[in-house]
This record gives sequence, structure tokens and C-alpha cells, in this order.
Amino acid sequence: MTTDEKFMRQAYNQAKKALALGEVPIGCVIVYEGKVIGRGYNRRNTDKSTLSHAEITAIKKASKVMGDWRLEDCTAYITLEPCPMCAGAMVQARIRRVVAGAMNPKAGCAGSVLNILQEPGFNHQVQFTEGILREECSAILKKFFAELRIRNKRQKTDLCFDKGTGV
Repeated sequence: MTTDEKFMRQAYNQAKKALALGEVPIGCVIVYEGKVIGRGYNRRNTDKSTLSHAEITAIKKASKVMGDWRLEDCTAYITLEPCPMCAGAMVQARIRRVVAGAMNPKAGCAGSVLNILQEPGFNHQVQFTEGILREECSAILKKFFAELRIRNKRQKTDLCFDKGTGV
């Protein structure tokens, strides 16, 4: 197992915590000198906050450990390519490298929709590696959304029956 796989496995374990809460299963760990200094998983619905993304939580924890907002020699391992907010936070935190499991073709900002991490107009660019544990990271998300679609369809059907419009 490579170093990237080892730490992505830890990010994946964070994603499973989000899944247990019924949240979109995304996890993140931030590593400094071979040690995890920040962990996070999605808690948007649980916290009722747009800001409760895995990466933001991990950045806050890592900054506290480092005693600085700058995370210059750190690597962030994320199960899904970051959104615009999280990619921007990583640039602002001066994170050296981001490693993503799965890409996010609908909202990813490390190359899928935009590439905020490597925007040449910014004063800092982030190295990016993708595809570490891609299959596992993709599978947990696909399963979550498939089950969510089934639940939503049932709820819609139940609502129709409750209103007397069902068969």
C-alpha cells in the first residue's frame, strides 16, 4: 500500500462516518510530516450549515494543530474532488497538495468544471493527484445516491397516497 492509499483509506473511513449520519459520504484528512493533523466528514444536514463540508472541518482542525492558518507543507486527502468553496479554502490555506479519490463532473473545482486549485492568477497553486482508491470512493457515493433516489421516490409515492391521489 502506498502512502497516498494509506491516507486515502483514512479519508474513506471519515466518509463512512458521514454515511452513518445519512450525509453525502465525503471524507477528508490533512497530513503534515506523515501524521494526520485534521479530519473531517460531511455534516451539512446534521449541522444545518452550508459550511460543514469535510474539507472545511479538516482545515479548521489542522490549523488549530499547526497554530496557523497556513498549511503550506500539508497534503489533503479527499474522497471526492473539492467543490468551489473547499478548493478556494485550500488555496487560501496554502495547502501544498490535494489528493482526490473520485472526480466530481458536476461540481468539481480541481479540473472537472473549473480548476481553482491551479488557477495561475492566484498567488498560490495546489498540486493535484486524482484517482487514489477511485473505485471505493466512487462506489460509496453511487450507492448513497441510488438509495437516496429510492427513498425520495417512496416518499413521493407515500405523499400521493396520503393526499388521496394514489391508486
